[in-house]
Amino acid sequence: MNDHPDNYYTEVSNYYNDDARLGFEDRAELNSILDKIRNDFRRITIKYPFSKVLEIGCGPGFDVSWYAEKYPDCHFTAVDISPEMIRLAQQKIDDAGLINAEAIVSDERTLIDKFGEESFDLIYVYFGALNTVQDLGRSAGIIHKLLKKNGIASLSFVNKWYMRELLVQMVKLNFKTAFARLGKVWGGYSVDRHLPSHCYSPSFVRKSFAQFGVLERKGYSIFYPPWYNDHKVRNNPQKSEALWQKDQRIQKTPLWSMGEYTLFVFKKL
Repeated sequence: MNDHPDNYYTEVSNYYNDDARLGFEDRAELNSILDKIRNDFRRITIKYPFSKVLEIGCGPGFDVSWYAEKYPDCHFTAVDISPEMIRLAQQKIDDAGLINAEAIVSDERTLIDKFGEESFDLIYVYFGALNTVQDLGRSAGIIHKLLKKNGIASLSFVNKWYMRELLVQMVKLNFKTAFARLGKVWGGYSVDRHLPSHCYSPSFVRKSFAQFGVLERKGYSIFYPPWYNDHKVRNNPQKSEALWQKDQRIQKTPLWSMGEYTLFVFKKL
């Protein structure tokens, strides 16, 4: 991984530009596991009051368009490092005729310059966009400055300690894949394209966001399959639901932190 920040973020941007051109939007729309997790992220987020909202890492705009249509009296700004993803997101906003949302090309480093401090009462990040920042603690500081007092950050992360995948790959003797998330740099999900990113343990996330209070935390795909195994359960919704319910029952045990994703809801104190 190139240590120069501009080169690093260019590499991330190019990866997601390619993802957009390779049909990420179509694949994601057909993924029942992604849909289930996304709806749960939303369910948790909307429990908290908001009027001016920022989404970081909006991808093709699934969530910003959903929020803007459901809450017409609120304003939503979506940013992404990828111009191609922003093109798709803005197209989705325009096609729906939404006048309370906008999509802008940006990474987290320039957000304060663009919007100013204490500009939002809710910031959300779904499916691990913060795993591609260079310094999570620095990004946490930026989010803190962007939020108004008592503002909410609903943030998901790709988890470092994903036990199911580690054990499955070890049984298959795929040791490089099994331990890939434990290294300093993680190359992402694709086997033939490298995404410069990092996986975070729940304790590292808590430490990075120490200036916030923690309102909620939840783990995903502990027993429930990861999104890239959707093809294995698409025709077996009963099994999929049973595994989802198993995940729900163990949230108050140490196993909550052993899934593919974690979600934290932070409050600016």
